[in-house]
Amino acid sequence: MGGAKKQSPAQAEKSQQAEAAKKEGGQKKGDKKEQKSKSAISVIINENQAMNFIKGAKVFTVQEVARQEGVKISAANTFLQKLLKNGAVKRIGGYSGHHIYTAA
Repeated sequence: MGGAKKQSPAQAEKSQQAEAAKKEGGQKKGDKKEQKSKSAISVIINENQAMNFIKGAKVFTVQEVARQEGVKISAANTFLQKLLKNGAVKRIGGYSGHHIYTAA
């Protein structure tokens, strides 16, 4: 009685491409688009450059240090926590992880 509906040309083309991909190497649906390369993010802070920025700034945040040095915020935060423990910087304000620092 009822049979399978005839596919549109676009659907037929997609199914042919999917079958060809299965035969080649089993490409998944999410792999169709080319993977964009992520920019390299350094996790090593040049301490001399960071200290020059810190001494030159009246006040600064972790986000500013990370942006200036081109590192992740977590790396900049670790660096600032070390400086805070050593007494090189002081926390003067901020809340909820968004603290404002100044050079000691």
